[in-house]
Amino acid sequence: MEDELKLVFTGSEIEAAFIEELLQENGIGAINRNLLSESIMAGWASGGPEDACELYVEAELAVKAEKIINDYLSSR
Repeated sequence: MEDELKLVFTGSEIEAAFIEELLQENGIGAINRNLLSESIMAGWASGGPEDACELYVEAELAVKAEKIINDYLSSR
């Protein structure tokens, strides 16, 4: 399964949720993995709020997703 998904964004929970919605509006589904919440549920805290979430997309959509993300990040 790792070969089928590609990491396209790492950042805060709020920004990851916004970017995930932006990707969905452009026809790209994403998996939002909250590493901070996962580690807290496991009994320890790993990382911080600024890099709590990772967004993964299907590998064949990664280039399109990265362009959308980069356009958003450069416009803010």
